[in-house]
Amino acid sequence: MTVLERIEELREKLNKAGYEYYVLDKPSISDYEYDMLMQELIKLEEEHQEYKDDTSPTAKIGGEVLTKFSKVTHQNQMMSLGDIFSLDEVDDFVNRINKLVVSPTFVCELKIDGLSVAIRYENGKFLLAATRGNGRVGENVTSNVKTIKSVPLTIPYKANLEVRGEIFMPKASLVKLNLEREINGEELFQNCRNAAAGSIRQLDSKVVAKRNLDTFIYYYLGEVDTQIEALDKLRELGFKVNPYARLCKTANEIKDYINYVASIREELPYDIDGVVIKVNEMKYHEIIGQTVKVPKWAIAYKFKPEEAETKLQSVTFQVGRSGVITPVANFEPVFVQGSTISKATLHNEDYLKEKDIYEGDTIIIHKAGDVIPEVVRVVKEKRDVNAKPIQMVSYCPCCNSKLVRYEGEADYYCINPQCKERIIASLIHFASKPAYNIENLGEQIIRLFYEKGYLKSVVDIFKLGNYKDELINLPKLGKKSVENLLTNIENSKNNTLDHLIFALGIPNVGAKVARIICERFNTIELILAAKYEDIVAIKDIGEIIARDFVNYFANSYNLEIINELKDLGLRLDMPKVEIRTDSYFSGKRVVLTGTLTNFSRDEAKAKLESLGASVISSVSKKTDIVICGSEAGSKLAKALELGIQVMEEEEFLNLIKD
Repeated sequence: MTVLERIEELREKLNKAGYEYYVLDKPSISDYEYDMLMQELIKLEEEHQEYKDDTSPTAKIGGEVLTKFSKVTHQNQMMSLGDIFSLDEVDDFVNRINKLVVSPTFVCELKIDGLSVAIRYENGKFLLAATRGNGRVGENVTSNVKTIKSVPLTIPYKANLEVRGEIFMPKASLVKLNLEREINGEELFQNCRNAAAGSIRQLDSKVVAKRNLDTFIYYYLGEVDTQIEALDKLRELGFKVNPYARLCKTANEIKDYINYVASIREELPYDIDGVVIKVNEMKYHEIIGQTVKVPKWAIAYKFKPEEAETKLQSVTFQVGRSGVITPVANFEPVFVQGSTISKATLHNEDYLKEKDIYEGDTIIIHKAGDVIPEVVRVVKEKRDVNAKPIQMVSYCPCCNSKLVRYEGEADYYCINPQCKERIIASLIHFASKPAYNIENLGEQIIRLFYEKGYLKSVVDIFKLGNYKDELINLPKLGKKSVENLLTNIENSKNNTLDHLIFALGIPNVGAKVARIICERFNTIELILAAKYEDIVAIKDIGEIIARDFVNYFANSYNLEIINELKDLGLRLDMPKVEIRTDSYFSGKRVVLTGTLTNFSRDEAKAKLESLGASVISSVSKKTDIVICGSEAGSKLAKALELGIQVMEEEEFLNLIKD
């Protein structure tokens, strides 16, 4: 492979990974793998300037200026750090420095997993705080940083001063915050870094004050001779400074420190992702120099993602509501990044073959995105000589029906509509909050009712009142619980047609697609009469969706379900909505996040769609506006990161009035 071919291959991989991460919000590779590919591409492009390209992923290094908060120009550029990933590279860094200056020493500090901040003081008083932004211009987060308890509002320093550091969320604060969000039915933060970034960019400083953010300050833009003196001066002024900084004289001392930090990493009350190594003597910094964005006198050693070795016990096959069969690895419980895990999805047959998994294999596990358990690789040298490869099943593990794999798809399907696990999964989906939203009818209750014979199809949900006395006598229920459940079921009959269409679990028909189709064909009669050509002609509806939609209603069993639901009194129409084409939101892609005080999420969505907007669930480069209420989190953070317009609820209200 030529250098140019390798460069093009790396660009393709990085572009794909970036699309999956930023657009789909479904990263396929770890941050570490991404960093390694990026480092290789940077090196190749620097060595071969003739292949430089403005469209290369390397052009994206460094953030864009965020637009919601007012802009702040940094007095001195906030630099990024170059990354290294092996102890051999520590030797390379130290050797390079020793060739440029005489007898340098080095300060090693923990690399806190948070976000950078610059804080200015004027005559000893807190004046302004700004995020890093693109290094030269950041965003003003003064009111939010003021709420952080470890940031002093006054310091014993009478001249103007700027300090820099890292804002982070302690592990305990994340646990508490996610518990509250789970209770409120809100999206959970994946890790401390995301939580800190989402919190500091909240529009309400009162919300930030409740998040218990913290800081470590490490950079002092004053008159000092060494970094060690700078840290001492910061402590003296009342700033919180990380206690683990260490002065080292040799590469071996630095490597010993890195190994020590790795050994205590999990015990720390905050997340770190590496060690920062800086030349201690300030006088050497100018001599050693810097690139446009990266100082040559400092480097960041980044830890590899935490992995654990365990033994595969079995692979089971789960049946989803659509009939899709998903292989799941069951392994000896292992502790990884704060929790004990014993299962990980293996996705499909292609994934099984790619990972080359055999019975009883020793496997390496990590958490993708620090959250989702994932099989990284197999330790083949520990494989039993008699082990056999894991094969995809040909028959449904529940009903034993022959499985089907459609052309162009990776998944296998059970197409038996009477399959027990398919029915239970379908019932769970039907009653879920995004679908028909029947409160108190969760998975455990559905499985209990199914086993007792009260639930066999979605129609039976609306006949549960016939068994009221029997239900009351079931374990862990009772009169009050059953009465509340039956009331919720009766109230759900008023849901509009789009909720039913989504709840039915038609392949490839999500909530948004269901709404789009039902706004075009707003009664069940029109839905049933619609042909493939009618459905595919609707904007944003593709051929596969149209095919699956029409095929569903061509099935006699499904038609029988619809007729029974009609007889049971469910609403089977959709209010006709006049879509405006001249509003501020017409033709724009909008994301809703956080808790709105003047609307429910569904009300805000309906209003936006009536104004010609397309309401989507995730933030990407194609998003035009993000409307946020209180407690907005990762979606707001991503919008700010991508420079997308962010609108508070009050501004949204004013535009609606106009």
